[in-house]
Amino acid sequence: MYMIGYLLQAIAAMLSMVINIAIFAIVARAVLSFVSPDPSNPIVKLIYQITDPMLRPFHRWIPPFYGVDWTPMVLLLILYFIDIFAVQTISRFALAFL
Repeated sequence: MYMIGYLLQAIAAMLSMVINIAIFAIVARAVLSFVSPDPSNPIVKLIYQITDPMLRPFHRWIPPFYGVDWTPMVLLLILYFIDIFAVQTISRFALAFL
């Protein structure tokens, strides 16, 4: 039974890592929107390629408000909620098997 606990702990750790990478990419994109970098820069392209699929569904429902795009903030709040709720729930559930 302890193997299931370790598996669940590994899943929780990987999910947390993926969420943290997504949060970092979204924050980087928000910072880039203030400095308007060269769009042909490979790092800028990578950040946009990572964040565009995550932000696109929210652009349909959340229009810009006074010229400010609020979709990154909404996505950050959702990711923080998933990180706290889902990751902690999986981690606590894993402890039952250890």
